[in-house]
Amino acid sequence: QVQLVESGGGLVQPGGSLSLSCAASGNIFSIIKMAWYRQAPDNGRELVATVTQGGDINYQDSVEGRFTISRDSAGNTVYLHMNNLKPEDTAVYYCMAYIEIYSQIQGGLKYEKENFWGQGTQVTVSS
Repeated sequence: QVQLVESGGGLVQPGGSLSLSCAASGNIFSIIKMAWYRQAPDNGRELVATVTQGGDINYQDSVEGRFTISRDSAGNTVYLHMNNLKPEDTAVYYCMAYIEIYSQIQGGLKYEKENFWGQGTQVTVSS
């Protein structure tokens, strides 16, 4: 149906930079919103940044000015560029997309809106 495939992440020293990407594919009619979440050990999943189809962008206060979310011109790939990373940014990062999908039914197409999630990628900030 729909797949979100993440790449990037890894180990970086404090103050360093990393970039994540997430590509959506499948029976997509439109991608309404894309976002990055993260989950540190023993913590709940928290919203990091969002970008809408119209280009509205929001950040969690703790990453404002250090992280940049963007989408490619086709709108199917979202990026998270992370600068000046801190140990507290260590977490598994998940891509999320709110997508209107289509499916074939007798007589035409059916449209539905759903949230889809990537598999997660580890970001570790440590010296």
